[in-house]
Amino acid sequence: MWKALLQTSDSGAALIMRLALGIVMFPHGAQKLLGWFGGRGFSGTIEGFAQMGMPTVLTLLVIIGEFFGSLGLIVGFLTRVAAAGIGIIMLGAMFLVHWQHGFFMNWFGQKGGEGFEFHILAIGLALALLILGGGKASVDRAMTQ
Repeated sequence: MWKALLQTSDSGAALIMRLALGIVMFPHGAQKLLGWFGGRGFSGTIEGFAQMGMPTVLTLLVIIGEFFGSLGLIVGFLTRVAAAGIGIIMLGAMFLVHWQHGFFMNWFGQKGGEGFEFHILAIGLALALLILGGGKASVDRAMTQ
């Protein structure tokens, strides 16, 4: 089972997608876990998500998925697991938080929140990585050679 999970091609496209999604998601996970990049940190995230009605266990999974999932994508370790976690988190965020604000991001600060166009891109990258695996220069590839 592990070999099938780690199996990947030598795709340069997978490397690019993996790095793009991992690098974009890392600051979001670091905000939630460490308080970096203007985030609220672990306890602040737990508190903030609780105010939105999110159970603590789900908030923990979001924090772990965004932070460690992004690191996993960046180095290509357990790429499919990391991509699945981030994809699920983005689906949840899209439908639970961002759907009400419409499609477009809030580029000019004229809406009450951000739309879900970013989430569709992240989900698309995550789905492609689920299919392709980590690709070139990934820990997954090195472990299956």
